[in-house]
Amino acid sequence: MVEVKKCSPQCEFFRCSQKALQRKSGKIYCKFADDVCKGYTCKYAFCARNRLLPDGVCGLTLKRTTNRIEIPPEEVIKGFKVKGKLQKKIREKEIF
Repeated sequence: MVEVKKCSPQCEFFRCSQKALQRKSGKIYCKFADDVCKGYTCKYAFCARNRLLPDGVCGLTLKRTTNRIEIPPEEVIKGFKVKGKLQKKIREKEIF
């Protein structure tokens, strides 16, 4: 099972759009709110790598899954109808 982590202010890519983050003695303060940083719940929080998901999950901790679908070549190469000037130029109604 993939371990999913929430975004935290300790991450090197965590940023504040107000530029109000201040690191003091191991804690991260918000100069804008004059309090400890709330992390991903703050509306000014964002990720420098654009990986902060809406529910606060760090996209860097997720593994991408690909669902490959095999399509037979007969379905990929289908004909399509041609109209107008192109039909007159190539003298065919359908191209495949």
